[in-house]
Amino acid sequence: MTASAVITGARSDAGVAAGTPAIDVHDLHKRFGDKEVVNGLSIVVQRGEIFGFLGPNGSGKTTSIRMMCGLLTPDAGSGTCLGFDIRTGADEIKRHVGYMTQRFSFWEDLTIRENLDFIARVFEMPDRKEAVRAALDGLGLAARANQLTGELSGGWKQRLALAACMLHRPDLLLLDEPTAGVDPNARREFWEELHKLAAQGISVLVSTHYMDEAERCHKLAYIANGRLLAQGTAADIIAQQKLFTWQITGGDLAALSARIGTMPGVEETAAFGGALHVTGSDAVALETSLRAAIAGSSARMQRIDTSLEDVFIHMMRKSGVGDAATP
Repeated sequence: MTASAVITGARSDAGVAAGTPAIDVHDLHKRFGDKEVVNGLSIVVQRGEIFGFLGPNGSGKTTSIRMMCGLLTPDAGSGTCLGFDIRTGADEIKRHVGYMTQRFSFWEDLTIRENLDFIARVFEMPDRKEAVRAALDGLGLAARANQLTGELSGGWKQRLALAACMLHRPDLLLLDEPTAGVDPNARREFWEELHKLAAQGISVLVSTHYMDEAERCHKLAYIANGRLLAQGTAADIIAQQKLFTWQITGGDLAALSARIGTMPGVEETAAFGGALHVTGSDAVALETSLRAAIAGSSARMQRIDTSLEDVFIHMMRKSGVGDAATP
C-alpha cells in the first residue's frame, strides 16, 4: 500500500533559485494510444501562488500535473518546475515537490505519528523526529498524534496527507482533487491551511471540482478534452467570456427553461435553487427573447453579474463535454 502523499526525498541544502517560477511549461502534449490526452498546454505558476486547475473528469488534469512535476515525460513541449527541466531534472524536482493524490491510502492500523515517522524512515530523512514534530504542529495534528488513522474523519485524514506532503519542506505542492468526499467545514479548514502555506512562499497547484474552492485560488486554468480553454484570475476568466446573465424567478421555471433553450441569444440555462440563470453573448437578443418568454406570466427577470460557475458551465458545454453539472 502506498501513502496518498508522495514524499520523494529530503530537500537539498542548496534550495531552489529565488525568483524562478514554480511552474513554467509550454505546449505540452501527451498521447496514450490513439487518444491525445493533453494538447498544447502552457501554464506559468508563480512562487507563493495557489493555482487552481479545473476541468471535467477525463479532461487531462492528472496527466498534466504528472508531466509538470517530472513524473511523466511529455511527447512534445518543454518547461521547468522550480527551475529544473521537466524532461531531464525529474530527480531534482521530486526533492522539492509534495504530491498528494485524491485517494487516501495511509496505514489505518498505525497512529498519525507512526504514519508520519514511517514515511520519514522510508525516505531516510535527516532529523526525522524533528520533521515529524514540525508536521504535527504545523497542521494542528499534535493533539491527535497518538490516534489511530483508521478512526479519523475524512477531514482529519486529509490533514494527515497534507502533513506527509510537508515533511520534507517542499517548495511546491501538487494536490490532485485533495478534498473530494470531504465535508464543507473540513474543506474550508483545509483551504485555510493552504493559504497559510502560500503566505510562506510555498506554491500550490490544485485540481478541484468545487467552485467555492476555485474562487479561493489566486489564478485558475480550465482544461477540457486535453485543451486549455482559459486561464487567469477568476475576474479575468469571467471577463474573457464576455457573457451576459439574467436571473429569472417565479413561474414554472422547468417549462420556461425548455421553451427558451432554442430562442435567439440564449446560449445556456442552468437552475440555481429557486432561480434560473440564462446566459448569452448577444445582450440585445438575449434580453429581447427573455422578455418575450415571460410576458403575461408571473415570472420576473433581473440582470445579474455572471458568476464563475455560469462561466464554467458555459465553457464545458461549448467544449462538447456531456456532463455540465460538475466543472
